[in-house]
Amino acid sequence: MRRRVFVRGLAATGAALALPVPLAGAATGSGARSGTRSPGSAAAAGSWQEVAAPAGQPATHLTSVAATGPDRAWAVGEQGRNGGTLGTPIALSWNGSAWTANDLSHLTYRGALRGVAAAPDGEAHAVGTDSAGRDQLLTWDGTTWRETPFPGRGASGTAVTDVAVAPDGRFWVSGRNGGRAGLLYGRGAKWSWCTPLPDAAAPTPTGVHVTPGGEVWVFGDIIARWDGAWTVIPRQLGIRASVTGLLPVAHDDIWLTGFSYGVGGPPGKPSSIVLQRYDGTQWNYVTAPFTVGSLTDIVGDAAGRPDRISGWDFWDDKRAHYLRWDGTTWVSERGPTSTATVLPEAITAVPGQTGGYWSVGTTSSAPFPPAQLHIERYT
Repeated sequence: MRRRVFVRGLAATGAALALPVPLAGAATGSGARSGTRSPGSAAAAGSWQEVAAPAGQPATHLTSVAATGPDRAWAVGEQGRNGGTLGTPIALSWNGSAWTANDLSHLTYRGALRGVAAAPDGEAHAVGTDSAGRDQLLTWDGTTWRETPFPGRGASGTAVTDVAVAPDGRFWVSGRNGGRAGLLYGRGAKWSWCTPLPDAAAPTPTGVHVTPGGEVWVFGDIIARWDGAWTVIPRQLGIRASVTGLLPVAHDDIWLTGFSYGVGGPPGKPSSIVLQRYDGTQWNYVTAPFTVGSLTDIVGDAAGRPDRISGWDFWDDKRAHYLRWDGTTWVSERGPTSTATVLPEAITAVPGQTGGYWSVGTTSSAPFPPAQLHIERYT
């Protein structure tokens, strides 16, 4: 349910890598504070398998995925992108047996649909940007995506960047209104903005996450919690770093994924993964099974505890490199081997299917032809 981007500027070799310096208190993955092992902590019983995806235009990728059960899911992204030249949106829906491309010819949009989320009753929303540069909220009508009015829509200083759904069925959208960073919430045709972040200079969050307990978090160049008032968490990532996912387990136990290019280095230097854990006082780097590439998303189990992370491994990029929480540390879990690069950009659990997941992305590490859609399923 989060916005994803291609990893940029990758080299053919890993020479002269400038990896980020860990923060104070670098740690290996330690046990969850509750002392309870998550369902994903046992030895994995299933496996990842590639699932056929409709062909898109060259340079196509999927940025976000949501599911309400084994027979219903949605994925969104972009097709026809070539480097810095934006393409057009692409959207798929799953009916339990196949992925189908949705007709978006009625939308005049540029770039990707950046995020998608769905409630158990089938209401689903996505976010994107039209050709005039105005961010839009979309609603699934059972066949395709239609624009939905919301306060500030089309106004200067209004943006919507990502969407997530809460246990009560309300949707939460990260973004900006009136030139201030904040949150839009609602469902159906009723939407409202929360009080904006108190710092008028706060950057626009690029992602939003709702915990099983209903807490709402935004992340990106700012990390903050909304519970009727804002609490901002210090962000300490280093130079040229990006946040791709956030998993708040407790106020003193928060996981963060991303990637970083560090200081300097030759043109095309690959990124290093970022995996951090907040202990209520500071962020600590966590040791992971691989270091060069990117971590692109993180998902918790039904109780909100660590479960899976999707990733791209620079040194072994012909298969996705997932991380699975075993109750003590993050261990490798690999996707099927491909003849092309495999870059998963988003992951989601499948409700009603114990241990089931969707992973979506692309077959390239950069937004150039002939990159195509790539979808994997864990069962």
